[in-house]
Amino acid sequence: MIVSDIQLFQILKQRLGEKEAETLVEFVDQRLKEANETNLKILATKEDLANLKTEIIATMERRFTEQMKWMIVMWITQLGAIFAIIKLV
Repeated sequence: MIVSDIQLFQILKQRLGEKEAETLVEFVDQRLKEANETNLKILATKEDLANLKTEIIATMERRFTEQMKWMIVMWITQLGAIFAIIKLV
């Protein structure tokens, strides 16, 4: 059941009185606003996720390039060792 501020005020006014009901509704509103602000600071937006995806892809590309460079160096070294062994035999 969704209760608007006005409905909540009317319900509380009957039981608590006008001033107390108004104070309680303002308190609840303030707490909800604080909770929403906290959630907005914590939760990731679509833009945050897109930036993270871009960073991850860039990092993966850099690592792949670095790995390929070292693999080529290793292959050249292995070929040199194989040719040296063949020449000695």
